[in-house]
Amino acid sequence: MTPQQYVSRNLIAAQTKGAIHPDTFYGEPHKFDPFFKGPVHRRSCTDVLCCWVFVLAILSYVAIGIVAWLHGDPRKVLHPTNSYGEFCGQMGTSNAKRPILFYFNILKCANPSILINLQCPTTQMCVSKCPDKFATYTEMQLEHKLGNSYWQYYRQFCKPGFNNPNKPVSEVLRDEDCPSMIVPSRPFLQRCLPDVITLNGTVTVANKTRFKDSLQTARSANELQDAANGVKGLVDTREMGLKIVEDYAKSWPWILVGLLVSLALSFLFIVLLRFTAGLMLWFTIITIMLLVAYGMWYCSVVLLRLGHDQGSDVSIVEVGLQTDLKVYLQLRETWIIFLTSLGVTEVSIVLILVIMRRRVTLAITLLREASKAIGHVMSTLFYPVVTFLLLTVSISYWAVTAVYLASSGDAIYRVMSPDVSCPHSNNTCNPETFNRSNISKETSCEGSQCLFAFYGGETPYHRYNSLLQISNLLMFLWLVNFILALEQCTLAGTFSSYYWAKRKPEDVPPCPLFSSFSRAIRYHTGSLAFGALVLSVVQLFRITLKYLEKKLKGLDNSLSRFILCCLTCCFWCLEKFLRYMNRNTYIMVAIYGKNFFRSAQDAFFLLTRNMVRVAVVDRVTDFLLFLGKVMIAGGVGVLMLLFFTKKITLFQEEVPYLHYYEVPLMTTMVGAYLIAHGFFSVYAMCVDTFFLCFCDDLERNDGSAEKPFLMSPELHRILGKSSRSC
Repeated sequence: MTPQQYVSRNLIAAQTKGAIHPDTFYGEPHKFDPFFKGPVHRRSCTDVLCCWVFVLAILSYVAIGIVAWLHGDPRKVLHPTNSYGEFCGQMGTSNAKRPILFYFNILKCANPSILINLQCPTTQMCVSKCPDKFATYTEMQLEHKLGNSYWQYYRQFCKPGFNNPNKPVSEVLRDEDCPSMIVPSRPFLQRCLPDVITLNGTVTVANKTRFKDSLQTARSANELQDAANGVKGLVDTREMGLKIVEDYAKSWPWILVGLLVSLALSFLFIVLLRFTAGLMLWFTIITIMLLVAYGMWYCSVVLLRLGHDQGSDVSIVEVGLQTDLKVYLQLRETWIIFLTSLGVTEVSIVLILVIMRRRVTLAITLLREASKAIGHVMSTLFYPVVTFLLLTVSISYWAVTAVYLASSGDAIYRVMSPDVSCPHSNNTCNPETFNRSNISKETSCEGSQCLFAFYGGETPYHRYNSLLQISNLLMFLWLVNFILALEQCTLAGTFSSYYWAKRKPEDVPPCPLFSSFSRAIRYHTGSLAFGALVLSVVQLFRITLKYLEKKLKGLDNSLSRFILCCLTCCFWCLEKFLRYMNRNTYIMVAIYGKNFFRSAQDAFFLLTRNMVRVAVVDRVTDFLLFLGKVMIAGGVGVLMLLFFTKKITLFQEEVPYLHYYEVPLMTTMVGAYLIAHGFFSVYAMCVDTFFLCFCDDLERNDGSAEKPFLMSPELHRILGKSSRSC
């Protein structure tokens, strides 16, 4: 009797007596172990050191959040702040009834330095209302002799506590006690901006085109408009954000309805795929092609119509950034981009179908097998909900911590000068002693102000605040990648249990999803954390490169841009490779229970030995699932577009008024795509797991009575034939 027969006889005898589970193999399975029947159940912890590092990192992350919450104040980000770092409109303070920010000299806000310092270089005070008439400090002093009411009106725009209307104008302007003039204004995002209107092409303020300030300097309404535009340039993004928030507040019930419809369509698609995989996938392909063709026709019609409109030939670059998104839809260039994109998409789909028609049949067969497995373990379809909840917690924690870190510290004041050549510009200063210093008396720093800049401090916490923000970002990426790795490992263990069962589904272990999840958490947290950390570091480098690219965008340095472009491309490729390898590594970890490096090595060589099959199965299956996600998201998007544009007669009166209906529309489409992706990611993981199990099955077994294949006969016939034809 050979040693192999001896082991086989004793193993079968032990299984018959119930001493061991049929799917259990004592010891670490060898690569070509003939007795391997499925995921290893008796395991040991892998990558323990990385597991402890991950736990300590999470505890440190919690500590960072606690420290940030103790020092931070989100109101510093949400409310306008005066020159003394005080919030306008904050309850319980002297500014509780002063919710609006007023600029002493609005004309300085037109200076280009505001784009550099993100601050208007003039004194800023909190007021209860904006001025509604023209007045200068000199005029007020003359009228004050006739009555106290003139001073009482002008005084509300001066510094709190100042009550000396007879103080000389030169001293008032030197000490910045009051503005040199006030102009009719209106509140705009809690800021007083000149009430500029255009009459017959002429810019006016309170029906005036020219006026004089307290120094008798002639000013025009155009200067006020430029200054107002300077301030608007700082808050336009916030204005757009407020409108978007308002749109969300009005349309959220209908967004929720759209997401529920996408949820129902995704589930229906999965159920139909279980029984009619071929029909559903061909229907999806044809539907996508028809939708793209319709989009091309619609773009062509709009282009023909815009060809007769004056001003439609303006380029997108010339228009620049606009808060009204409808402006871009009036440009021919926008629709040319849409038409070109849709045309490339249509041609790509046709070429893929023509060149890889046999592979499409193979992918359909593999999806049909995946449908059978998911049909027997339906709980896998709802695991993405767990992933979604974990991701929601991680994203919320990161966002809140980032806001608190950004708003922590005391008010820091910087020198703001209209002249960018001032050597003291952006230096820290003390507003109480600044007027007595010599900085404002220097020729190059004339007109400088000591103004609030941001919140910070000199403690170690504040000095290393930027490092804490980077740590917050890295931990966020690490947690997100770990959560996704946990999902992949859990699903891989579940589906491999189904694949390696000799009699399906009778031999599938009970509660395979929960068992796989427990194994992943108990034994392989370190392996999953290590793979997630490697990927997170690469993503952090990519984000850093994006930041540097944005900073260097205005510099005329071709060499630096070229190097940055090369690095960006290399790290993008590296991230894609690591994602693909991590996914297959987690599958091997779920099946064999080895550490990360051993699993990565086994996955790499197994994929290398089956390169042709990888090219056949992987890309085509992903392409078909992608088309399914696009069809669901596109269908829901068309439905919501008809609703928001009042094309559905039954719901015309229910449509809310929106500033940008594109915002809830895109939100619904993105949400629908993510919901479909959640369902289809289970299919994709099942296909990838089956594929690796299939490749390993072919290497372990030969189809004989002693070593039979554990794959289905149809899968063996299709995949075997495809590999020979390739």
